[in-house]
Amino acid sequence: MIGPIINGAAIIVGGLIGASVGKTIPARVREALPMTFGCAAIGIGVALITKIHTIPAVVLALLIGSLIGELLQLERGIEKLSLKLRLFFDKPNAKQPLITSHEDFIEKYVALVVLFCASGMGIFGALTEGISADPSLLIAKAFLDFFTAIIFAITLGYAVSLIAIPQFLIQAALFLLASVIQPLISDSMFADFSACGGIIMLATGFRICNIKLFPVANMLFALIIVMPISAIWLDFI
Repeated sequence: MIGPIINGAAIIVGGLIGASVGKTIPARVREALPMTFGCAAIGIGVALITKIHTIPAVVLALLIGSLIGELLQLERGIEKLSLKLRLFFDKPNAKQPLITSHEDFIEKYVALVVLFCASGMGIFGALTEGISADPSLLIAKAFLDFFTAIIFAITLGYAVSLIAIPQFLIQAALFLLASVIQPLISDSMFADFSACGGIIMLATGFRICNIKLFPVANMLFALIIVMPISAIWLDFI
């Protein structure tokens, strides 16, 4: 389980570095870097969407997944937790917060949780290591996440480092279940999974850039059901 450990450590270290130097960075830089990364997320999302194989299955998964997320109020739960983390970590610096409102913090933090925990590269990398013992994909992702954590921790603070916990749990679970999951996944199913993740990544980029506040956390259930729906669609419809 080398990959999940290295990937989680990269987020922790990057978050600590970014939060520690945050107040020394000019405000214009603090605002520009997340916007730049938001544009990158949009580009990655578009690239993943082009891999789609069965459009109706992906759309249906997004609709059903979003409905489940809305009914369970997943995003609201993440928002409440992120607000508690912000109040806990920012308490010593409450007089000079880097983000002036809780709304700004919540919008970016929820998007960042999705960005780190629901990327196709992380999921596929964990499955690959679980089957072939090759952690190279997750190590490559660790480098990207390291710099991403630095960029966002400049404004979001030390709470960014805690995103390593849910990401590690997800990747570790996939690593352990890889031998069971992989034989059930076809190329078409994984293509639809990548496209579904690309749409969520696109929405995440829009959110980071303050273009449109999509409820990206509520869309995450689509990633769980998209491959079964894709398989059913291909076999019976």
